[in-house]
Amino acid sequence: MPENSTEVTAAGIARLAGVGRAAVSNWRRRHADFPKPVGGTETSPSFALPEVEQWLRDQGKLAEVPLRERVWQQLAGHPAGAVPALVHTGCALLLLRTSPKVWPEITAASDEGMAGVLSLAVDKVLTTRFGPAAEAGRAVHAPSPAELLPSVPLLRAAAELAAGTGVQETFEFLLGRQLDANPRQYTLTPPGLAELMAALVETGERPARTVLDPAAGTGALLRAVGRPAALYAQETDPDLAALTALRLALHTDTGCALAARTADTLRADAFPQLAADAVLCHPPFNERNWGHDELAYDPRWEYGFPARTESELAWVQHALAHLREGGTAVLLMPPAAASRRSGRRIRADLLRRGALRAVIALPAGAAPPYGIPLHLWVLRKPGSGRHPSPELLFVDTAEPAESPSAGPAATAPAGGRDRLDWQAVHGAVLDAWQSFDDAGSPGREGRTEPGHPASARPGRAVPVIELLDDDVDLAPARHLPPPAAAGGPAELMRVRERLTETLGLTGTLTPVAVTLSEPAHWPLTTVGELARAGALQLRTGGSGTGPGPVLTEHDVLGSTAPSGSLPVDGPAEEPVLVEPGDVVVPVLGGGSVARVVDDATAGAALGRNLQLLRPDPAALDPWFLAGFLRGTANNRQASSYASTATRLDARRLQLPRLPLAEQQRYGQRFRALAEFEDALRLAGRLGGQLVQGMYDGLTDGTVAPE
Repeated sequence: MPENSTEVTAAGIARLAGVGRAAVSNWRRRHADFPKPVGGTETSPSFALPEVEQWLRDQGKLAEVPLRERVWQQLAGHPAGAVPALVHTGCALLLLRTSPKVWPEITAASDEGMAGVLSLAVDKVLTTRFGPAAEAGRAVHAPSPAELLPSVPLLRAAAELAAGTGVQETFEFLLGRQLDANPRQYTLTPPGLAELMAALVETGERPARTVLDPAAGTGALLRAVGRPAALYAQETDPDLAALTALRLALHTDTGCALAARTADTLRADAFPQLAADAVLCHPPFNERNWGHDELAYDPRWEYGFPARTESELAWVQHALAHLREGGTAVLLMPPAAASRRSGRRIRADLLRRGALRAVIALPAGAAPPYGIPLHLWVLRKPGSGRHPSPELLFVDTAEPAESPSAGPAATAPAGGRDRLDWQAVHGAVLDAWQSFDDAGSPGREGRTEPGHPASARPGRAVPVIELLDDDVDLAPARHLPPPAAAGGPAELMRVRERLTETLGLTGTLTPVAVTLSEPAHWPLTTVGELARAGALQLRTGGSGTGPGPVLTEHDVLGSTAPSGSLPVDGPAEEPVLVEPGDVVVPVLGGGSVARVVDDATAGAALGRNLQLLRPDPAALDPWFLAGFLRGTANNRQASSYASTATRLDARRLQLPRLPLAEQQRYGQRFRALAEFEDALRLAGRLGGQLVQGMYDGLTDGTVAPE
């Protein structure tokens, strides 16, 4: 085995071969020639990827594995780590994009020769794109030949993948996999939010040509800008800064100037003289160690010295300091920044001088932390010839409750991660901001536009003088009219009527008295055995790109319509589409849940943390299968327990061996139980909606007490 060869775990081998981890364990026991571990631990060994690939190829188990999966395994198992390997890959892809004719000559050499030539070629490309290598804080540098040598097989494979899917798409795929594999290491800005923030800075007096992100993270905000002339990025984490630099270089053409720096932004501003058209920023929240002690006399604190607990207001003033007169900044902020008493003086000065133009409340689930409804602050750099704005725009995009008349899915909880209607959020925010920014206000002194009731308006302009009280509380919910109770009294009556109907249905569907008998002693089989025999197929969700709805874990648990969506970026990959009669089970959480796909759900893509069982109708009844999968004892014996989660191994779930006719008898009973359960769930939702609507109606006067 070559020194420093890429390693892969048993889970990676299973993914390469398209099997479960149990199959890999069986191969290790049954095949004496299976590769020996080269690292890891006794319980989680790792293997040399070249040896594993050769063994799988000899066994005929590698032919159907996509090239992209092999490339990812090489990157994930790189001896230097996944992030350095991804940086090397990005450098090579940038060279391939910039000088495609040079690449065949470089790859024709031996691995050692290719590493040496590639290092020089990459250095030239990076210097052209980002400036001289000696420039202080430059985010990405050319790897040395010694650093590149272990990556050469990966780079050859990545170039092969890029030839079919595209250079940018290949890097986005690998970066996306790295981010998904390490969710706790990165704070991400979702694409829908990044696009909204970019759109807000592009609706000002002139297009945003030069844009700065002083807390660039993975570069999502700068990547969302339409047609910039120059992008400036600064990031404290050197790994993220390098990845962001390469991501932006692959995303933009050579006509866009790029500058990416690595440094602590508040303590060591990399662009002290920059006056940009726009600033986009998703700053770190609630930081105490942001430089409060050493930055007391910094000239950026034009609106007041932020308290130690107000790091977000330091970022706000940093953004304003880097805007030209009339330039726009949009920052993602925690809701507490709008109302903490320690920041009231800075908020007041931002209002008095017309720097703060809008505060926009987003739905919960828009960005991490997903359980909190975050805010967007829109700021405008005051100029010498400008008069302070007399008003501040408030927008609240919290989704109203849906009408239950549309069916069970309409009463599902709104919002949440993977459940946001970003198109509706964009429309509400941009409509309110554009009319306010173009005309000065969507309605003076808080009045609404003709023909638009206050409860239907996405935003409201409030005179600044009304906000300059002792608290200077800028939370939108405190200044916007409350929504009508559950759509108004008429809607409450419809909810009540539907609840009455549903309660009647639950009475009809209540199971009849049961006949007790002794426990059955059937011969049993497992889902894994049935899959090997061809009686059913097993598929795992979470992959694929393109349009179309996604059946999420929340949809299965709540028995609601598909509510997720697939990513639109990245290499084309076919998702797993559900069909009528499929049985879907969540793999996390330890609950006994199984859903049989009906005609209304068919065609949706299978989401993350879900496993699909597709029975052969000539051998298995789907409702029989789903019913026995829900048995408590069955789930316990098929689950594994970690310190923080329970994971279900669907292959270990057991079923009795029964004739198809007998399966169908059980299936009919299981189906009736599922209908009863759905009716109970719907009744609970409608009842909760009716109760809250009555409370709201009685307290706002739209419902009379008698």
